[in-house]
Amino acid sequence: MNVVIIGANRGIGLGFVRHYLQQGGEVWAGFRQSPGALDEIDDARLHLFQWDVTRNYSAADVQTKGLPDGIDLLINNAGVYGPGGNGQELTHITAEDMMAVFATDCVGPLMAVKALKNRVIHARGRIANLSSKMGSSDDNSSGGAYAYRAAKAALVIVSKSLAIDLADDGVRVITLHPGWVRTDMTHHTGLIDVDESVSGMARVIEHIDDYRPGAFVAFDGKIVPF
Repeated sequence: MNVVIIGANRGIGLGFVRHYLQQGGEVWAGFRQSPGALDEIDDARLHLFQWDVTRNYSAADVQTKGLPDGIDLLINNAGVYGPGGNGQELTHITAEDMMAVFATDCVGPLMAVKALKNRVIHARGRIANLSSKMGSSDDNSSGGAYAYRAAKAALVIVSKSLAIDLADDGVRVITLHPGWVRTDMTHHTGLIDVDESVSGMARVIEHIDDYRPGAFVAFDGKIVPF
């Protein structure tokens, strides 16, 4: 099984790397600038490549990454929260902040799929895009977080369109909510650890055919109201 993970050098992405290596998969782990903890993994089945989701990669660029011709599973995990503190409150949010988070959290995954879709199609593979329940309008009871909420909501829509557009090619697409996970992004204040989140999402991916195309599903297998 060829697994490509973008945003893999820490947190949930690193958890996915370890999970699929333990499952016997061949894993390509993408990082933006530094491989970080990926360098500590000694496994011949792990392949590292640099991928900045804010860049547009040509076919020639992709060819230099050493990725497999057939991708069984593409996981788009790279993301940012954006300004912390009160930086995403109504009185402080800026257009520049909105666009920067949108570029990474929504446009980035879309462009990655565009660049790699032929390899996923070749394997009739699966695509998992990591969003967040904070992108759910139904779940929003506290307001604020304008950039992060909007970008994660938009990613759900992007995933749905990808699921429709790639269905005839045998590619299945799902959007995942990892839960409130103890990572750097949450300052390690989450309710669950990385292993619980990743193992749950991996089960959802394994049973992707149990969900409608482009569904928004939490790590525990429950549909996220949108």
